[in-house]
Amino acid sequence: MNKNKKIIFITILLGAMFCLPVFFGYFKLTIAPALGQQDNYSQSPEISDLNKQIQDKKNQIKQIQDKQAQYTQTIQEKQAEKASLSNQLSILDNQTAKLELDIASTQTEIDRLNLEIKRTQALIQEKQAQIDKEKGQVAVALKLIYQQDRTSTLEILLLNNSLSDFLDQVKYLEDVNREIGDSVDALKQYKSQLDGEEAALVQNNKDAVASKNTLEENKQALGLEKMDKNYLLEQTNNSERQYQQLLAQAKQEQLQASSDITNIEKKVREKLSRLSVNKLVVDENGFIWPVPKNFISAYFHDPNYPFRYIFEHPAIDIRASQSTPVRAAASGYVAQAHNGGMGYNYIMIVHANGLATVYGHVSKILVANDEYVAQGQIIALSGGLPGTPGAGPLTTGSHLHFEVRLNGIPTDPLNYLP
Repeated sequence: MNKNKKIIFITILLGAMFCLPVFFGYFKLTIAPALGQQDNYSQSPEISDLNKQIQDKKNQIKQIQDKQAQYTQTIQEKQAEKASLSNQLSILDNQTAKLELDIASTQTEIDRLNLEIKRTQALIQEKQAQIDKEKGQVAVALKLIYQQDRTSTLEILLLNNSLSDFLDQVKYLEDVNREIGDSVDALKQYKSQLDGEEAALVQNNKDAVASKNTLEENKQALGLEKMDKNYLLEQTNNSERQYQQLLAQAKQEQLQASSDITNIEKKVREKLSRLSVNKLVVDENGFIWPVPKNFISAYFHDPNYPFRYIFEHPAIDIRASQSTPVRAAASGYVAQAHNGGMGYNYIMIVHANGLATVYGHVSKILVANDEYVAQGQIIALSGGLPGTPGAGPLTTGSHLHFEVRLNGIPTDPLNYLP
């Protein structure tokens, strides 16, 4: 071996002995901990400040939720008391206050999501920088190994004083190879984690958009709640006697509608059974939502239904803006398209397997009795806004009242909807 080549090789080995332990010690102290909990990725002032802001938003949300719970309890207590105008006004006031808190909570949640997005972006930038740095360190180590591989066994033997020294050097190089393999695996895991956080960032953006839409809906609902109170005061002229008259009218309308629906459905099914054509069919996909799936303001037999002391709520109320298209939940025949003028409007459709659906508080009816309708066909426009056609007395804002009946008996619509 010539002198220059021997000097070069000794330099390489010395470099390996001093640089690689430093590198892999750095790996254990920096990369490995970074693969643990997210809060350990960085202690930079930016990340620390974002963490503090996120925690502040969480605390604000908790405080709002506590106030919301208080309003909910008050509403439930008022609903359990004897029906009176003052009670109803108190319920509307508390519902309005709670809805305002809902809006504040949603906006705070949006702010928190945006802060989470900023923190994720900052973490991604930091981790990408760490990955680039570690790639450079691994490249140096691989270069040293490559140089070692080009050296013959005889040359390495000549550079060692004994066979023992040679074996120690071989063992050291084997350890280096293993450490490099571990480092490459760690970088792969690091990159995979980075990709996962990018996906989470995308989802956070979607969540923020959804929360924004909810916020706008809540703002609209808040306006309707305030309109409900004003309309109730106009109807009753702040008179308890007139309020009780409205309650009696609402109860009579519901009892009459329920009786009519039961009798008419029976007659229509008897008529259809005698026909040899136009038999009822079952839709492959079951029922669909009659209006876009949205916030449910009252559930089937809802214990918090504001007029439960008059009758059990036989449906679900789905929030829908005034004049939203209402579609047939399943194919069937229109058994009743009842136009009550300024009273209660509804449509009943009979379906196969003993099922029927009722669509209440509609503002405009677009089908006629005995008409066959296909699933998804527009049959009406939604209503429920106080003082509008089809809403009836004491409505609770624009929505769709949706019933499902099995063999003439109301059942929970959520058991049939996707």
